[in-house]
Amino acid sequence: MNDKLNPNERIDDLQRNGLKIIQNTQAFRFGMDAVLLADFMRLRPHEHVADMGTGTGILPLLLSQKNETCIFEAFEIQPEMAQMAQRSVCLNGLEERIHVHAADMRTAWKIVGRERMHAVVCNPPYGKRGGTLTSGTESVSLARHEADCTIEDVAASCAAVLRNHGRLCIVFPAQRMLELCDALRQNRLEPKRIRMVCAHADKPPYLVMVEAMKNARPQLLWMPPLVVYHSDGSETDEIRRIYHQA
Repeated sequence: MNDKLNPNERIDDLQRNGLKIIQNTQAFRFGMDAVLLADFMRLRPHEHVADMGTGTGILPLLLSQKNETCIFEAFEIQPEMAQMAQRSVCLNGLEERIHVHAADMRTAWKIVGRERMHAVVCNPPYGKRGGTLTSGTESVSLARHEADCTIEDVAASCAAVLRNHGRLCIVFPAQRMLELCDALRQNRLEPKRIRMVCAHADKPPYLVMVEAMKNARPQLLWMPPLVVYHSDGSETDEIRRIYHQA
């Protein structure tokens, strides 16, 4: 790989088995939600996993360390972001396991085939179309706000590539949970496992992580809330485990 970075790019240490990632300080960068979602997702040996809207490539990079036999197909609509994610894959020597596609997630089924994936992971835009102010750069705006791709489009795209009883793990704002569940169930994705994320134990959740299964029967497991900070502002033991696990 060419080690030369583009303007405004830097290499960040993920503190996970030597993993590194290239990020642009003027574009979208991954946040805590991606790290929590990677921890929430369960993988089985030799699964084929799609990441819908990979951004910097953070999710397949982290998930590659949870099971070393899984293969990942990562889709990113922004060509420059996809190219940067691909360079991060090469930086870590994971070209044989992580394949980055500069493509709209809605066309993913044309690339990997319909109903071929064992699992899908997705950290979609949070801002509702027409309901939030757009961000200053196109990269950040597309990553954070629904433009022409709604949560209904996201759910349909995930369902198209998932095999029967395949699993989707997704993170979304807690206040939009009903919209998320409606979109999932309209596409035969049944919520099976849910975990709320709270900044403090006495605060309402601000994120929800959902594992849904295609063509499954209704039955929901509520996990204990994940609390990020103690009352004194320090990180909880679980957050330290998630961020600093070997």
